[in-house]
Amino acid sequence: MPTPKIDVQVISSGILAEDVLMLGESVMKQAKIPAQQQLSLQFGSFRQSVSVVPVPRYDGLRISHSLARRMGLHSGTPLRLQYRSGSRTLALGPLIGVLVSRDYPQQPDKPFGSITMFCRELVDACRNQGAYVYFFTPSAIASGSGGVEGWIYSSGWHRRALPAPDVVNNRLTTRKLENQPAVQRFLQEIKQRYGAQVFNEKFLDKSEVFEALKNDGSLRRYLPESYVLRSLAMLKSMGSRYPVLFLKPVRGSLGKGIIRLSRYGTEGWQASFTIAGGTKKATYPSMAKFFSSISAKLKTKRYLIQQGLQLIESGGRPIDFRALTQKNSSGKWTVTSIVGRIAGNQHYVSNLARGGTLATVRDAVAKSNLPAAYRADVSARLSRAALEIAKGIDAYIPEHFGELGIDLALDAGGRIWLLEVNSKPSKNDNTPLNEGKIRPSVRMMIQYARFVSGF
Repeated sequence: MPTPKIDVQVISSGILAEDVLMLGESVMKQAKIPAQQQLSLQFGSFRQSVSVVPVPRYDGLRISHSLARRMGLHSGTPLRLQYRSGSRTLALGPLIGVLVSRDYPQQPDKPFGSITMFCRELVDACRNQGAYVYFFTPSAIASGSGGVEGWIYSSGWHRRALPAPDVVNNRLTTRKLENQPAVQRFLQEIKQRYGAQVFNEKFLDKSEVFEALKNDGSLRRYLPESYVLRSLAMLKSMGSRYPVLFLKPVRGSLGKGIIRLSRYGTEGWQASFTIAGGTKKATYPSMAKFFSSISAKLKTKRYLIQQGLQLIESGGRPIDFRALTQKNSSGKWTVTSIVGRIAGNQHYVSNLARGGTLATVRDAVAKSNLPAAYRADVSARLSRAALEIAKGIDAYIPEHFGELGIDLALDAGGRIWLLEVNSKPSKNDNTPLNEGKIRPSVRMMIQYARFVSGF
């Protein structure tokens, strides 16, 4: 059932009691809201008993200043309204909480540092769709109360005490923050007590993704041979089958710590390590010597060993593709964007943090050494692969994901391979952010939040 969008007007508490709402008569008739009866007002985890007075020739909602303050609302906020007759509940929302890693209260114009502009974009997108968004950090979670101290935007950024949200978009950037007991307790509590939805619930480990997708016969064609590295025997076995291998930290990101291993002479191997500003190389007379050199690392960090691929390239710089897949207003996976990423000079990974550059799929393919016979339907095939992999993650990994960054590659024979799935895709990795413009990926995120919260 469509949920009407209304403007909330805040008026003096001396004129309107805290437990009375004034609502446009036509809205009340449309939503079949009974007049002047006790109802439960719901806004995120906030609950209040209220009665509703109809107002002729008016299509908004008037609430008292004191009630607005308790709800964390300001005048002029557009919201969706829904009346649930079974529980006699008047629900306003959706209230969306975006969980971010850190804030900088000493910078009131830029409280979230480099992602402040993205946060403003979300605020504008929410206003357009009748949703209310705030931003909060792990340290702002109030223990035991179910509420948080979050940031809202109203002619500037302000901190307010706010109810727990209907929907949480987890945008924490480290596992350490995500695994804090207070964060996990809060997320479990709001799910169980208030039925809140939390999406992009956790980081995905590389090994977890490849193990899960191996369960699906139709997805195996995208998977390079991969294992968690456990022994020299495994390393030797992979080395006997492939001239190039990649060792990737199971919990790595941004291309950090990836080792490229390639045959060097008859018995030797050359290892390339990603370092700040480029690549460091070292040669080893045997696989055993290489394994010995990294044995200390293996005690503290797990690595995925993966067959090396002969990726398409441009002037010796490997090319791969980042597809942003998102669930839409019906809860179905869609592909929002795909961009080509060309590795920087002297790099074998394409991450922007390592000097990679973005290009459209068409331009990336045009610059590449991909044979002409495989070029015609590249976009459609990448899109189909991304969609199938996103559905596979949903089917085989139980946590709730609303968006996934899927890194794909093409080899010189035109075959598509999966490189990595990122459950916290950076919004900087798809399309550039322009002030005042709302990107399709941001619009889609709000549409999905409305879908899962019933608004």
